[in-house]
Amino acid sequence: MHDIAFYASILIFTLTYVLIIWEKFHRMVVAMTGGIVMMLLGFLSQETALKDDIDFNTLGLLIGMMILVTITRRSGVFEAVAIWSAHVTKGHPFRLLALLSGITASASALLDNVTTVLLIVPVTLTLTDKLQINPLPFLISEILASNIGGTATLIGDPPNIMIGSAAGLSFNAFAYHLAPICILILLVTIALLLFFYRKDLQVEEEDRLSVLQLNYQDAIHDQALLKKSLFVLALTILGFTLHGFFHLESATVALAGAMLLLLISKAEPEEILLHIEWPTIFFFTGLFVLVGGLKATGVIKAIAYWALALTQGQVMETSLLVLWLSAIASAFIDNIPFVATMIPMLQEMGQLSGMNLEPVWWSLALGACLGGNGTLIGASANVVVAGIAEKNGIAITFRGFFKLAFPLMLVSIVLSHIYVYFRYFF
Repeated sequence: MHDIAFYASILIFTLTYVLIIWEKFHRMVVAMTGGIVMMLLGFLSQETALKDDIDFNTLGLLIGMMILVTITRRSGVFEAVAIWSAHVTKGHPFRLLALLSGITASASALLDNVTTVLLIVPVTLTLTDKLQINPLPFLISEILASNIGGTATLIGDPPNIMIGSAAGLSFNAFAYHLAPICILILLVTIALLLFFYRKDLQVEEEDRLSVLQLNYQDAIHDQALLKKSLFVLALTILGFTLHGFFHLESATVALAGAMLLLLISKAEPEEILLHIEWPTIFFFTGLFVLVGGLKATGVIKAIAYWALALTQGQVMETSLLVLWLSAIASAFIDNIPFVATMIPMLQEMGQLSGMNLEPVWWSLALGACLGGNGTLIGASANVVVAGIAEKNGIAITFRGFFKLAFPLMLVSIVLSHIYVYFRYFF
């Protein structure tokens, strides 16, 4: 029976992904159906899914930040920032894409990648609308930049928080070991994106000049709401940086900020909740249960054991294999359960062999976080941007994203491979 469940869960997972890639049905419906089938077949119970597999911290963070962004948008601040960005770059699309990508990566390192894209995407859509230019190159660049930036620090991406906690690695250690390679990967990725999109990044001179004539201060049409929103956003960001000290989850901080802004802005909750990306929330829920089915039947654990058996306790081979395995796996399944499974495996291997695990931890962080750039559903930020884009009539397809992003992800892992080898083993 165990073998049947093992292979059946792989079949359900594979079929779900095929349907998502096929794009004939909405990805939320497909993911939820796949997760429910896992429960109907008894691979995991509803209680187990709710308790162990559905990441309510991620869902709460998303909902809280969506509420904050929805209310803040009403002040006109996103339009103002968009016009300011156009002035700084003189309205040239190449400079603009590089600037927005750099801002996204930097903010993702200091906040987290989901929060960052929720803040930056409305600015981007406003800007591309004013310049009458295709928003896709900008949105895809921001997805990639958010995951690269999130890799650089302890708080930028959830897997890093898990690794830091398990291995006793500090914020400064993450920045010291991972920030240099992340900066290089970001620069290479932006350069390749500018080359790939060189024909799309064209703007009419009339549109460019018309944007430069706008005054960003005029875009603010509710000064009182702006002050309230910026105050609450500042408090929320401070909460994100201190949440570990106060032993609070990031979802608690985001939802507290959302409720505070709802209270002081006196916005109508029913109207605000209509702007939440509910299909994105339910897509994540289905995906968490789907991967929970793979965990419950032992598939993820089997992959981890197989990987560790190949290396025979050699630290260099283990590091490089973990880098590539976590990158490929994280492109197709959520990196949080994968990292949660790998951590005890690596700890056990370290105890048995006595190897120095520190290079392995950095490889796991690089692979799991950067691997999320491989597919449209590889990381939370990807799905959030796709959901916002869809609501604004812009289609980011699985196949279209994969054709560009997967090769760029492989480039980032090749650079990481070289970095890990020369920094720790040469």
